[in-house]
Amino acid sequence: MTVQELWDSGLLKQINEGDDMDREISKLFCCDLLSIAMSKAPAGCAWVTVMGNMNTLAVASLSDAACVIMAEGAHLDETALTKAKMQGIAVMETELPIFDAALAIHQRLTGA
Repeated sequence: MTVQELWDSGLLKQINEGDDMDREISKLFCCDLLSIAMSKAPAGCAWVTVMGNMNTLAVASLSDAACVIMAEGAHLDETALTKAKMQGIAVMETELPIFDAALAIHQRLTGA
């Protein structure tokens, strides 16, 4: 599944369209501790988190995440949203808990 396909799925609220919407999502990654995400998030992942600050976008960029999904009703703060737009990072939101959001995306990703 590409970022665009996830974007268009209706599963998540669209927040910021990224520069590489045709990028394949390789897997899911769930983590709210930025130091762990920076060292363990796989390139091309859809990162599900509740951390909505500028550091989240820096880690997404450094780890080469395909997109960021804000779960549990969390939102990017204004500074982070500006950063996402500047860096072309795809960001989506959901009210679902992290596990439920990741499971729903996983089911779409794998066709399960």
